[in-house]
Formats: sequence, structure tokens, C-alpha cells
Amino acid sequence: MSNAIDTYTVYILRCNDGQFYTGITNDIERRLQEHQTGYNPKAYTFKRRPVELVFTEHFNDPVSAIAFEKQLKGWRRQKKEALIRGDWASLPELSERYKP
Repeated sequence: MSNAIDTYTVYILRCNDGQFYTGITNDIERRLQEHQTGYNPKAYTFKRRPVELVFTEHFNDPVSAIAFEKQLKGWRRQKKEALIRGDWASLPELSERYKP
């Protein structure tokens, strides 16, 4: 893998209450540790620990990573679950705008 400065990771965590958290970082190991230890008491995941890393996608371009993170944050739960399963074929039909 490239240097952490060159790589941006969009990630999804499954929280202990079943909710998903989507984020972006340039150091996934550090960021996951921050989520697990409750680094920030005001963070969404603080009271939902422990968390489980269930999806990552790596980018060399920060603009692309940010765009993908924003896209994922707009997805319904079922679509995120399909992505986590690697079920790429189901993504179009799970889109709200999809018309067969």
C-alpha cells in the first residue's frame, strides 16, 4: 500500500447498535483505534462502541475520496449492506431513482 499521506480511505463501521458510520481518513489504522478507544466523546461512535470495520475503499485522489464518502452517506441502509457484501449487481436496483 502507498504511504498513508498518498492514500485516502473511505470506510464504513458497523456500530454495536447496528448503525453504520461512514468516514474518510488518510490513516485507517489510527482512525479505527480512535473510534474504538472513544478518542472524541462527542463523536457519533462514542456511545456505539465497539465498532467493526466492514468496508474500505482506497483512493489516491482526495477529491474522489470525499465525493465517494458523500455519495455513501446519502445511500439507504439496504444499499450500504449490498456494498458491504460486495453485491455490486444489486446496487442499481437499490437506488431510489432506479427505474427498471
